[in-house]
Amino acid sequence: MDTSSFRITQAKEFVLADIQTDAPDNFDKHESKKIVKELTKQIRTLQELMWAEQKQRLLVVLQAIDTAGKDGTIRAVFGRANPQGFKVQSFKRPTEIELAHDYLWRVHPHVPANGEIVIFNRSHYEDVLVVKIHDYAPAELVEKRYAHIRNFEQMLVDEGTTIIKIFLHITKDEQKRRLEDRLNQPEKNWKFEMSDLKERGYWNQYQDAFETMIQRTSTKDTPWYVIPANNKKYRNEVISSIIVETMESFNMEWPKPAEGLEDIVIE
Repeated sequence: MDTSSFRITQAKEFVLADIQTDAPDNFDKHESKKIVKELTKQIRTLQELMWAEQKQRLLVVLQAIDTAGKDGTIRAVFGRANPQGFKVQSFKRPTEIELAHDYLWRVHPHVPANGEIVIFNRSHYEDVLVVKIHDYAPAELVEKRYAHIRNFEQMLVDEGTTIIKIFLHITKDEQKRRLEDRLNQPEKNWKFEMSDLKERGYWNQYQDAFETMIQRTSTKDTPWYVIPANNKKYRNEVISSIIVETMESFNMEWPKPAEGLEDIVIE
């Protein structure tokens, strides 16, 4: 799959409403299932190589509106990953201690070390999204945060971290269907929160905030990928392809074995 069409390269001209939310008309879900199975096997192998080599760092940032599929993406794409060298960090409502510090204070300790893949399930971008929409911080301060974030991410890149930022793009109708699923299926009731309905009321404001976020922070070194996510199987294929493509570009090698192994006899 050519993933370049999902990568935002002309950020200033980016318009979220112009981006597709559905899979192509010729999408074959059965064939896609086979493709994703092979891609996730490759991710597992590449992750083992990455952990052994201990040179690369990969940070994957997942952002989206409620129900867009962040958790499902992590399970589908990284479900084969070895827990050693792989972490998922969720960023929910800040604690009192976190609020007593700058907004990046709680984020920095969780970035990947050598050999690690870290997934941010939501991220530092909440501070130009929720905070902006609900006026939790002055508008002029939120405006400065785009530059803060660009500089923070560039520092990580300069120090050896590869960053993939993924925005899952769904329609309002699709969100409605998924919320109804959570209500109608008892085993999914636990996922439903009344706050989901409140936030849905801000749909248009969120779309504007997402668009601005991508316009201001998609750079050459830290690009955003906007993924059509109405169709979960298509979403998984696209994201798996991006991850494999990125990790293959690391040109990793297995560490050289200790000398003299060929002479060892185990009795």
